[in-house]
Amino acid sequence: MSSSSSEEVPLAKLVAARSSDGPPAAKKPKVIPANADSDSDSDDVPLAARMAKMPVPASPQAASSTKKSSKLSKKSLKQIHSGTSSGRSEKLKKIKQQKIKKERKANKVAKAGAKPTARKAGSGIKSKIKRNAANGKGKKAVEGNGKKVMWTTLHHHGVLFPPEYTPHGVKMLYDNKAVDLTPAQEEVMTAYAMMRETDYLKKPTFVKNAWNAMKAVLGKNHVIKSLDKCDFTPIWEWHLAEKEKKKQMTKEEKKKVKEDKDAAEAKYKFCQVDDRREQVGNFRVEPPGLFRGRGEHPKMGMWKRRVYPEEVTINIGEDAEVPKCPVPGHRWGRVQHDHTVTWLACWNDPINVRDLKYVFLAANSQFKAESDLAKYEKARKLKDYIEKIRKDYMKGLKSKDKVKRQMACAIYLIDRLALRAGHEKDEDEADTVGCCTLKVDNVEFLDVGDDGKHEVKFDFLGKDSIRYENVAEIHELVYSNMKDFSLKTIDGKRAKRPEDLLFDGMSATDINQLFKCYMPGLSAKVFRTYNASITLAKLLREQTDAQQRYSGKPVEEKKADYDRANKEVAILCNHQRSVPKGHAGSMDKLNEKLKALVEEVKGLKDDFKKAKAGEHKDAKGKFVAAEKVKTKLDRAQERLKKLKLQRAVKEDLKTVALGTSKINYMDPRITIAWCKAFETPIEKIFNKSLLSKFHWAMTCEPTFSF
Repeated sequence: MSSSSSEEVPLAKLVAARSSDGPPAAKKPKVIPANADSDSDSDDVPLAARMAKMPVPASPQAASSTKKSSKLSKKSLKQIHSGTSSGRSEKLKKIKQQKIKKERKANKVAKAGAKPTARKAGSGIKSKIKRNAANGKGKKAVEGNGKKVMWTTLHHHGVLFPPEYTPHGVKMLYDNKAVDLTPAQEEVMTAYAMMRETDYLKKPTFVKNAWNAMKAVLGKNHVIKSLDKCDFTPIWEWHLAEKEKKKQMTKEEKKKVKEDKDAAEAKYKFCQVDDRREQVGNFRVEPPGLFRGRGEHPKMGMWKRRVYPEEVTINIGEDAEVPKCPVPGHRWGRVQHDHTVTWLACWNDPINVRDLKYVFLAANSQFKAESDLAKYEKARKLKDYIEKIRKDYMKGLKSKDKVKRQMACAIYLIDRLALRAGHEKDEDEADTVGCCTLKVDNVEFLDVGDDGKHEVKFDFLGKDSIRYENVAEIHELVYSNMKDFSLKTIDGKRAKRPEDLLFDGMSATDINQLFKCYMPGLSAKVFRTYNASITLAKLLREQTDAQQRYSGKPVEEKKADYDRANKEVAILCNHQRSVPKGHAGSMDKLNEKLKALVEEVKGLKDDFKKAKAGEHKDAKGKFVAAEKVKTKLDRAQERLKKLKLQRAVKEDLKTVALGTSKINYMDPRITIAWCKAFETPIEKIFNKSLLSKFHWAMTCEPTFSF
């Protein structure tokens, strides 16, 4: 499948100054898997008020009408770039109106001597957009996410709630005096005490939010007034004693505890969807605790309150028995029968009450397999359009229109650096940044050196508050344009401040609207999947092409080659991690093994020399043949080679998380085809979880090409 130049809409024509007089689009609640971490700042919100906020998915009867209303109408160029998603459209509207007035005035002056030029019918921008709409381009892709019937019958057992808190009665100290606490107060204080040896207590944000949570549960009249005078040592020592008790349990006792736990969870682990038995993802409701979050999350340390059944919506088949509420004295908040969604239960996130947590089927379910296949096929399809898109944004970098140049720069960064698009945040959300929400102080323009490289340093908090810090070489035009955007606002009236947006004339919504004019369902996030997959395929191909007999290479070396390619993808996608706590200890053990093995090899070399001279004897005094010693030497040298490789790879990958790109971004068929082609056990690359998740890809041919 290839793109047609006559039907594609160039960036230079599509990008126009945005104007808006309509209301901003409603913000959709985020979909958070039930196992995602969260916490709460809504303890004082009445349950009825929280329940009122919960969305009621459309019924199957309303699905047809919803589908009709969701279809995008054929829009003019002006309509495509209208909206208020960026919050900057009023300024742009004034600029556009001034520009139109100037053009009209110029036209009146030149009208007397000007001759009208004939335009070929159907060649205008509006006609192209109409043709795109007719061919399915520019329309929102309709997938199985609440827009079609996904199942006929659905039976499951609901969700499992954590047990109620059991007070331990150990008193903490305040100003060297024992303090009485209620169970609710003790629960919060114990959660904080148990964090004693973690890095969280070194983070000011965590400590500040945790202290606010303590003050909220203690009340104004409590004797505890300052965190500095609190001594949690008694509770910490109780915690260590409890851990030691568990360690001292006999094998039979541990087995009994595990059996009891498995028996309590057994019925929640599976559900019946139509005629098949499917595994449920995470059926557990998270227990209360101090929110940890990822990266430098601004809400870390807040108290994640307990979730009760009245807050939970159950989605189940009409003919199925409604699961019994497992918490005595409580009942489900709502029971519904929506055949257009694939989740089994949902509730408001205790930390971000506007977001929802869902219980979905496991990663190896048929729904997820179909979704994954569609995602990777969409990324493959981008191959047919990518050159056209790149040609258009390179042309847009030279435009006289500043908004067009901003959009061209943003698309370049999304494509070449795999940056996320970035949407605007509300005041109570984490101030994370993406490409379209970069601020002036997130970007530093490095001086052009003698090598002529144009480099920019990016430094910002990305998704999950993970820091993105990278020095990237970019095209000269992108460099000069971005530098220009950092100096003055879009209207040119004032100099930009460090906190101002770099791209202040467009938003991620504009970028995604533009992408849909190239390819149905195309959005900025498809580029990450495409670039991750195409990069992996390219690196593996380069490694294998470099050696004629790659299949004969040891498996450990092929695994190391794959990990190096995986590492480059992870770096591209900013999948970083802090150095694991046990890394230093693990490396010390490896070095000790390595030192011992080096000595063993040295000794065997000496023995081999003696054996060749007929002088080497074993422990019993018998002479040993040189061939026998040589065999031992070869095996020891092979072990030494593997151990050195293991140490090098472990050190090389200590700050990179390989798993995220494997799970979410790299087409698994690339890996499976490579393993088949070069006789590498797939179990060396994919763990059991990934083998189960990507069962649908296992039948791909060794010749598969992304």
